[in-house]
Amino acid sequence: MITGGCVCGAVRYEYTAEPTLMFKCHCRDCQHVSGSAYMPVVYVSKGSFKVTNGNIKRHETQSLRGGTNLRGFCADCGSRLTGGESERGIGIAAGSLDDPALFKPTMHIHVAGAEPWDTLEPDLKMFEQYPSFD
Repeated sequence: MITGGCVCGAVRYEYTAEPTLMFKCHCRDCQHVSGSAYMPVVYVSKGSFKVTNGNIKRHETQSLRGGTNLRGFCADCGSRLTGGESERGIGIAAGSLDDPALFKPTMHIHVAGAEPWDTLEPDLKMFEQYPSFD
């Protein structure tokens, strides 16, 4: 079981399955909500994720694929907790993990939006936009 939460402790969560993906997203939307060059994401199945304390406040932004991107944060302290929420899965902000060292990215996505001052690890897979899993 992996646990995490916001900086003030009002929201706590856990997940019990192995992550589906771990990646760094460089889209402009993730840059805005993270205040950084990218958002480190641990993507897990929706059924394995559970809020154990408090409530996640959600906000929708436009998705680059069309439709919306559901993102979650703590309403008390503003900590970003989730993103890319769907019926299948949920992206967890790696910085919200109790042990962020568990984050082991395998790819960069939306590198077309990467800032020129950002350093991309050349040994990770790179996708200009969303990855294709054909």
